[in-house]
Amino acid sequence: MKYEELTDLAGGLVCFDLPLLVQAFPDRRPAVLLQLSRWATQGKVIPLRRGVYTLADRARKIRLDPALLAQHLRRPSYLSGLWALGFHDMIPERVVVHTSVTPRLPTRFDNACGAFEYRHIKQPCFFGYEQVAYGGSTILVARPEKALLDHWHLSAGEWTKDRLAEMRYQNMKIVDHRRLQEYAARFERPRLTRTVERWMQLAEECDDGDVIL
Repeated sequence: MKYEELTDLAGGLVCFDLPLLVQAFPDRRPAVLLQLSRWATQGKVIPLRRGVYTLADRARKIRLDPALLAQHLRRPSYLSGLWALGFHDMIPERVVVHTSVTPRLPTRFDNACGAFEYRHIKQPCFFGYEQVAYGGSTILVARPEKALLDHWHLSAGEWTKDRLAEMRYQNMKIVDHRRLQEYAARFERPRLTRTVERWMQLAEECDDGDVIL
């Protein structure tokens, strides 16, 4: 396997994995791993997680964005929680960790492209996301209602009205209250039902959707 052959194969991909290379080239698996290790040392490829890599910027034909990469590092998954709330401009803080939910086991990857956290959610609760345009491509992101519910569901403890107010939610009018209630019912968790009621009370108190202080 030569580097030029690798760039021809993977230059248009966000990332690539070891099985793809073993299938595409006649080299045996140990030889492919050794070559990848050498190229990683030289900065020609970037390790993302065990067995998954991307090409260096100069050899890749597409721009690599962490949000785009998130859905490729663990499948199936979609961006949610605090990252999605930031994406929807519902919280004032900048979120660095790309948080996703997945029906698979939870994990976290920290690499040269960023920090990627995957939270486990049961399969019946794996819904409420959509494909949206992002950076010339598309990503899977929770709808505002589902981003709220995923965050509340995956955070320990009761979401009191004071705790909700501390989040300083903004642009609250983008949330469809009926959809929020319907999504919450599918979780079948009384704690979420109570949280939704309190959040809607806060939303009513916020006259124009600005940050709740």
